[in-house]
Amino acid sequence: MPGVGGADILDTIGLVLVVAGVGAVLRPLLLVGIVALGGWGAMLLGVVAQIAVIVVALELDPANRISGLPSLVIAAILAVIFAAILDWMLDSGTEDTFVRESKRLMRGIRRRIARQNGGPLLTLRRPRQGTEPGLLMVQFDGLSEPVLRWAVRAGNLPTLGHWLRSGSHVMRGWHTGLPSTTPASQAGILHGASRQIPAFRWFEKDSGKLLVTSRPRDAAVLQPRLSNGQGLLRDGGVSIGNAFSGDAAVNLLTVSHAALPGRSARGWAAFMASPYGFTRALVLGVGEVITELHQARLQRRRNLLPRVSRSGAYLALRPASMLLRDVNISLIAEQMALGAPAVYCDLVDYDEVAHHAGPARPESMRQLESLDRMLGVLERLAPEAARRYHLVVLSDHGQSQGSTFRQRYGETLGEVVTRLGGEAALTVKSDKSEMLGEVAPLLVVPSGNLALVYLTKIKERADRAGIDSAYPRLIDGLAGHPGIGLVVVRDADGPVALGTSGSHHLRDGRVEGLDPLLPYGPHARRDLLRHQEAVHNGDLVLISSVDPVTEEVAAFEELVGSHGGLGGWQTDAVLVHPARWPITQPELDGPDTIHKQLVEWLAMLGLRKHTPPALETHLEQPPTLDQENPRLSRTHDG
Repeated sequence: MPGVGGADILDTIGLVLVVAGVGAVLRPLLLVGIVALGGWGAMLLGVVAQIAVIVVALELDPANRISGLPSLVIAAILAVIFAAILDWMLDSGTEDTFVRESKRLMRGIRRRIARQNGGPLLTLRRPRQGTEPGLLMVQFDGLSEPVLRWAVRAGNLPTLGHWLRSGSHVMRGWHTGLPSTTPASQAGILHGASRQIPAFRWFEKDSGKLLVTSRPRDAAVLQPRLSNGQGLLRDGGVSIGNAFSGDAAVNLLTVSHAALPGRSARGWAAFMASPYGFTRALVLGVGEVITELHQARLQRRRNLLPRVSRSGAYLALRPASMLLRDVNISLIAEQMALGAPAVYCDLVDYDEVAHHAGPARPESMRQLESLDRMLGVLERLAPEAARRYHLVVLSDHGQSQGSTFRQRYGETLGEVVTRLGGEAALTVKSDKSEMLGEVAPLLVVPSGNLALVYLTKIKERADRAGIDSAYPRLIDGLAGHPGIGLVVVRDADGPVALGTSGSHHLRDGRVEGLDPLLPYGPHARRDLLRHQEAVHNGDLVLISSVDPVTEEVAAFEELVGSHGGLGGWQTDAVLVHPARWPITQPELDGPDTIHKQLVEWLAMLGLRKHTPPALETHLEQPPTLDQENPRLSRTHDG
């Protein structure tokens, strides 16, 4: 390393011992400081801690091989980077070191709790796994049921594959409905209130505000609208990495609560302080950026279509999602040690990559494989938990692939609306938009291949007659565009879906001409009717066209993998649950139904205060994560 002298092997071994000794003494002290800081302070001090250990060790080195302070710091940084890379290579890309660190964290937490409850001050005995049941609910963001089924059958997901092949779990598809977005699905799954969310982003005429659900202050505005105190996690549950809280007692990295974990979240501090935590994730994150640049170049060289640009902010999103995944698993490990009755966590790796690479491309499947490894980590951590945890894996929606609307037709949807409306339309392109105030007369708000169009001069929700009066060419022009499959508008006898060659009256099912709903599957009419009940919906609801052969859609945003509307796999979510657990809902249609099913399972486990009568006969003990000698059977596909 630059500025480091010495070639004697014994001196070098001595330095290794000094580093180990300094780390053993200094890291516990630094951890105390990191716990006290919490939040951003823990993140900053976590990086400094790894460098500080090396700096102190080199200062104490009797060989005195460092030539100055700059060389000292540079050598320490290089040593930390090299250690992270070497650790990854020795583990063969597995999570062995991460598991060991998490187990150490969990044992420390449980021993501290035991001391607080009158146990021995010092003990080397490993705490036994608890006997009371608990439920871990892990969401694979954006994963469709067909993609997961294919990955399992290909043998690429050893953990999930083992569960399904052994018969301990089954896989079922469920229909998300419209909008097929994370906020709407989580509003339904966590609160049973999906109709409060019309899209990923939308305009509220009464306040003149654009609401974007990924923006913490907007999610905080929405939280009281969703919550009635009866959320999925109301009875002491924990929300980790979600959009909304589910009325959880503890919220960690939850968007609507907009704060990093504080001093009480020891898992956050331990991850930041560990050389196998934040520092390792940062180093490997740089590798993810290099990998992303290489994979994007391969797509261009091979002229792989459809594709979109994979530069800019996405280069930071990819390593950030990997870091968030590891943090979330550390936080889950802490809650397992604390004995949280129910935990719901969202892992976003796959969704972020699939948006830009495509939902079934090799890059996306690699992220799915890493999520499967995380399930393996949780399985290995189960014996250290304060409860006997059962695990449910589900997704909030899928993704559909296709070239974007602009790539196909040479103009954006906003430009089409401007041309047909005769006056400039404002298209919301960023999640950074503030209160719009005096907006353009026409506002286009896209969410994947769903778009909401607002006539901002009309204070109430406009109907067809009002829109035709203000903009005579708009509705017919949009319905006749080859890239727009459906235009939904309120008419005198209820909402109607218009296509290029026909219309479908949603309330009574009457069809004139060719039915425009046919390419969107058997649920389309019910999905659109339910969506029309959403508050703050657009005056016009647009769904892009879908290819009847490939099921590709044309996103109104620059995303090769999209969701939000109808068409393709975006509404085909998945649910993996213990095989002996009953499905009491007649049809898994919509996130509100998934909410009811999860609540009933919580009641079945005794984790819900009031047990629904329908489950009184289903109180047998279900299989657990550490089920021994599972019976061999064919793959259970539900």
